[in-house]
Amino acid sequence: MSDTQQSIQWFPGHMAKTRRKIKEILPLIDAVAEVVDARVPLSSRNPEIAELIEGKPHIILLNKSDMADKSVTEEWIKHYKSQGVFAIAIDCKSGKGLSVFKDTVKTALADKLEAYAKKGMVGKPLRVMVVGIPNVGKSSFINRIAGKTRAKVENRPGVTRGNQWFTIDKQLELLDTPGVLWPKFEDVTVGEHLAFTGAVKDRILDTELLAMRLLEILSENYRDLLENRYGKLDFECDSYDLLSQIGKKRGMVIRGGDTDTERAANMLLEEYRNCKIGLISLERV
Repeated sequence: MSDTQQSIQWFPGHMAKTRRKIKEILPLIDAVAEVVDARVPLSSRNPEIAELIEGKPHIILLNKSDMADKSVTEEWIKHYKSQGVFAIAIDCKSGKGLSVFKDTVKTALADKLEAYAKKGMVGKPLRVMVVGIPNVGKSSFINRIAGKTRAKVENRPGVTRGNQWFTIDKQLELLDTPGVLWPKFEDVTVGEHLAFTGAVKDRILDTELLAMRLLEILSENYRDLLENRYGKLDFECDSYDLLSQIGKKRGMVIRGGDTDTERAANMLLEEYRNCKIGLISLERV
């Protein structure tokens, strides 16, 4: 990792405060719903969550599944299930998959519901804390489930600040928390994957390098989608030359016949993020 990458401040002060708040509120919580990006399920998870939630029932919400490779998302759901973790594919923009969330919570907390029934506490609401790193769609999820827009949503990392409770119905309450992001990326690949999806700011990493790294992944798993979008390509060359090929096919040629690779890089990243290349998952089980 370069000195520049090592110096990046990934852990704003309010994030550290959030970790303390999670520990404080945990005794009041029955389960934790973690929102992740279905395209990068590993990179968009906080590695400290398992320790922070101290064995509470855990539901993973694979958001933006409409932008991911469906078959890969299904493999992730099977993987989580094998680990005893509930997982569902959702899309907060369209509402797809959200209808099964309440039933999933009840299934995850079946033992607690049975215990409540034995104590004559039928109707006691289940409390679920919603967590997630910035820009994975946590507030959008709460807005969709709550049927209102009280949770502030903005397509910018780290906009949600305070804890907010939402009564979904008589049986379910949700607690919104600020986005949780870890102090630093031990693996630079995590930072790259979050930059691909726009979860961290583009200026943190070199745009051309970022596009080249994206092309390495796409060349390995999605050559057909690349050629459907940009035409016949020579995949035997390195990622810089591949980026140059794509730029030339889009007419991004500067004086002397060279490709404007910076412009090509910006175009590639934008088209990936807008799903113009296709439905793509960057991380696999």
